[in-house]
Amino acid sequence: MKLDRIDIKILYELQKNGRITNVELAELVALSPSPCLMRVKKLQSEGYIGGYAAQINVGKLGQTLTVFTEITLKNHRQVDFARFLAAIEKIDNVIECHLVSGGYDYLLKFVTAGIGEYQTIMERLTDMDVGIDKYFSFVVLKSPIVKAHMPLTSLFPT
Repeated sequence: MKLDRIDIKILYELQKNGRITNVELAELVALSPSPCLMRVKKLQSEGYIGGYAAQINVGKLGQTLTVFTEITLKNHRQVDFARFLAAIEKIDNVIECHLVSGGYDYLLKFVTAGIGEYQTIMERLTDMDVGIDKYFSFVVLKSPIVKAHMPLTSLFPT
């Protein structure tokens, strides 16, 4: 399926508000409701829309700690990366994991109840012998800008 500018606009609007009505969405993308709904269903069936989720304001629930962690592995064979990822996938507190270029191998984002929980997780990880050589932790003090949507219309102009 080749996407056109209307498909990109539909995706852009849906990522900002997944609960938008079809009539409102159709209006925003300059279509009538029926063709708009057909496009949304096609985007879903083709896998461009992976699902819908609520954005939870965790701050309303209580205090949390966000930590970015740089991790360097001892060895860099496929088996080493696979072993590390298998362990990381089991940790619910890891909400992002990125294989990166540069001075370390992975950048992880943890959200925990506090520094004690984060430290316990890291101690458990290093004790598991999953190939971690070293890690550096960066505690988030404030997040003045966090966006839940990507600039699809400028990334993929049609």
